[in-house]
Amino acid sequence: MTVAIETSGKPDNFQTLPTVDVVIPCYNYGKFLNSCVKSVLTQSGVRVQAIIIDDASTDDTAVTGQELAARYEAVQFRRHSTNKGHIATYNEGLLEWSTGDYVVLLSADDMLAPGALNHAIRIMEADKSLGMVYGRTIHFQNQNELPRAIETVPRFDKFTGCDWIKRRLHAGYNVITSPEVVVRGSIQRTVGGYRAELPHSGDLEMWLRIAAVSNVAYVRGVQAYYRVHARSMQRTTYKSSFVDLVHRKAAFDYFLEHHPTFQQWRRTVNLTLAREALWDACRAYDHNRIESSRIEELVQFALDSSPESQSSSEYSALRRHHLLGAALCNRTQIFIVPAAIRWMSQKLKKNRMLQHGL
Repeated sequence: MTVAIETSGKPDNFQTLPTVDVVIPCYNYGKFLNSCVKSVLTQSGVRVQAIIIDDASTDDTAVTGQELAARYEAVQFRRHSTNKGHIATYNEGLLEWSTGDYVVLLSADDMLAPGALNHAIRIMEADKSLGMVYGRTIHFQNQNELPRAIETVPRFDKFTGCDWIKRRLHAGYNVITSPEVVVRGSIQRTVGGYRAELPHSGDLEMWLRIAAVSNVAYVRGVQAYYRVHARSMQRTTYKSSFVDLVHRKAAFDYFLEHHPTFQQWRRTVNLTLAREALWDACRAYDHNRIESSRIEELVQFALDSSPESQSSSEYSALRRHHLLGAALCNRTQIFIVPAAIRWMSQKLKKNRMLQHGL
């Protein structure tokens, strides 16, 4: 059943406000659709359109989507007769349907924070060099426990696209969840859609591609809410460390292949990913989870990605773990000190990411 959504009256300058198309792909997330659309329609300071694409869901998505489209002028709904997959659905909305000044890709199980679009677009309207703005994302399970987001425009950090790309290649990981990103429509249409070859890490490659042709800004505030639940792809198809590393490397490889300007950073990102794989293998010994962690594949991935990783401290640590064996490592936690140091380092990186988006 569709719940009525209270939206504020249109301001006097409504027709002159920037337009934002929020593409909402949905596959069997019908029970989340009302909350998602409500978070879009209640955005202030913009002319927003919610574009719902039902990828042949087998739940009540079609009924809910049609009811929303019939009730609200700012909602459009389209249903596939057969399932096309998430990449094709993303590109259909972003490239074939969207015509707005700005565009957002928002999964039906996620939500925008109050004021998110106004925050990002005020920044982008003031600086035409910006092609993408993102901010903090809160991961949640219980929607009723979400904190109230601020409506005032928070501080933000600006990066040249080149600098942002170099920082990502140096770090080797993605700092964007996805629903918190607002992209300038002309930039999205210039760089094109998501790559079918990158079903898990296509978003990372997309952000890199956008940064290659424009500058980037990070809002120091909550821009979106990411729902954590058992059926999300992060918790099913792509939940293992090894799989995540493989797909991240594929995204970086694809980007570097098509952007030779940054080729000098290939060695750096490969070594970074290799060292992470070796550390994950070490932790598998500490937790006595050798088989489930796919240690052999992690090590082979590291060596294939960067042969020089054999000279790294992580490789030496892995050899020590191997000599002692998983059972002894787990029982004695003999390597707890380096693990604690690593944990603290990761925590500091996360705090920096929340503060500055890096």
